[in-house]
Amino acid sequence: RDASGNRLREWMGVTEDEFYHLGKIAVVPLDFYYPGKGKSGDLPPRKGFAEKWHQPLLELMPNVQLTLLIGMYAQKYYLPNRKKTLTETVAHYSEYAPYFPIVHPSPLNYGWMNQHPWFMTDVLPDLQAQVRALL
Repeated sequence: RDASGNRLREWMGVTEDEFYHLGKIAVVPLDFYYPGKGKSGDLPPRKGFAEKWHQPLLELMPNVQLTLLIGMYAQKYYLPNRKKTLTETVAHYSEYAPYFPIVHPSPLNYGWMNQHPWFMTDVLPDLQAQVRALL
């Protein structure tokens, strides 16, 4: 329930109630510990955390049909065949189903969004349609 969360729910096309109380949306971070701020955003997640915990957690959710990969770190972890840059990976999001790579909804990325208007006009409508169809 911060600026990033508000923006993510907006991008997904879901209400706060749907996001938090429907029981169909899960949030699995790459780390359960905030690593702190770096020079140009947050520091990376701790090494080894996702390797240790993601598989057991995902086994508890056998019906996952869509996974949003939010930001560079999630894309690096889950997409070994990603494009050279985050921008290229997000632009080619349809190649990665059932994963859906997007930029992080942080206010720090508003400049990126302004430089890449196709994200709002092309990518987000598809994301919202996919989320709505699954809900």
